[in-house]
Amino acid sequence: ADFDSKKKRKVAEIYQALNSDPIDVATLRRMAISEGGLLTDEIRCKVWPKLLSVNTDDLPPLPAGKELREDNKDYQQVLLDVRRSLRRFPPGMPDDQREGLQEELIDIILHVLKRNPQLHYYQGYHDIVVTFLLVVGDRLATALVEKLSTHHLRDFMDPTMDNTKHILNYLMPIIDQVNPDVHDFMQSAEVGTIFALSWLITWFGHVLSDFRHVVRLYDFFLACHPLMPIYFAAVIVLYREQEVLDCECDMASVHHLLSQIPQDLPYETLISRAGDLFVQFPPSELAREAAQQQAERTAASTFKDFELASVQQRPDTVLRQRFRERLRGEERTKSILTKPRTNRFVKLAVMGLTVALGAAALAVVKSALEWAPKFELQIFP
Repeated sequence: ADFDSKKKRKVAEIYQALNSDPIDVATLRRMAISEGGLLTDEIRCKVWPKLLSVNTDDLPPLPAGKELREDNKDYQQVLLDVRRSLRRFPPGMPDDQREGLQEELIDIILHVLKRNPQLHYYQGYHDIVVTFLLVVGDRLATALVEKLSTHHLRDFMDPTMDNTKHILNYLMPIIDQVNPDVHDFMQSAEVGTIFALSWLITWFGHVLSDFRHVVRLYDFFLACHPLMPIYFAAVIVLYREQEVLDCECDMASVHHLLSQIPQDLPYETLISRAGDLFVQFPPSELAREAAQQQAERTAASTFKDFELASVQQRPDTVLRQRFRERLRGEERTKSILTKPRTNRFVKLAVMGLTVALGAAALAVVKSALEWAPKFELQIFP
């Protein structure tokens, strides 16, 4: 009963925010992040557009599918992916209804691509679109997905995967801040971050079998900074600390373990933890390390980079062996770099408190409001 009254209060608060003039978007963001998210699909239809600032009074009519499909370079690939997407529809849905939705799914994707030639389709994009289609219907889904594709998902829709890889490079620095043991174990296993690629580019839609968990995460991601999914990925890895450390320390074993995502994750706990980590280690703080991950991988770590890193060192921290330079297949030269870790424990002592105070939610909201579509210019070195 207590849960029900809490839910009723939350619904009332959401509608109050929707009905205020101007609409109280900050409260809607907080509601989407806090426990239980937006609660029902009916509410999502009203709130998701506000989170993406999409005007629902002025939705463009949907184009006819036939003209979209003729001479569209992506049509065949989209068709294949959508045909394979059976398990993304609720079990027990009649075939003809599902097939109708699959046709709508193809049209939405082709429509967005046609209107935005700068965007490139990627496998996994349909996993995001189907979530919107099932929650808000085709017309609204088209408008929301278009906005999302030119903002949050923009980096995944480049002609190359460089920016996507760059976002993945934030994963290890986050893990390192919270749990150096897990980080070092993963580095020794040389597992990389590809196991989290499908999580990131589908907003976990592809890997979670329960639709309720997927939409709960979408509430969270829509209300937050575009890099939040990578924080959530880090939190899943950290939650599985024991399994990871008990694993054979080799690439195949660790990759296999991590790519199989447990279906019974404590979502609410992980969501608030991801919010906490975002507040404590914002992307701007991790940007240098993410760039360094990139340098390690592309073997472009020249003497100049090394010099630069030495300049930025703080002598008060413990020397730790850092990245292995790989220069054109020459033997690995191991360089010892230091890393400022002194305030880590102080920061972690604040964990948990921030959520209780709602500070995390507020800070996440604030950064989401300040974030502009050109965020790659600020974050990506």
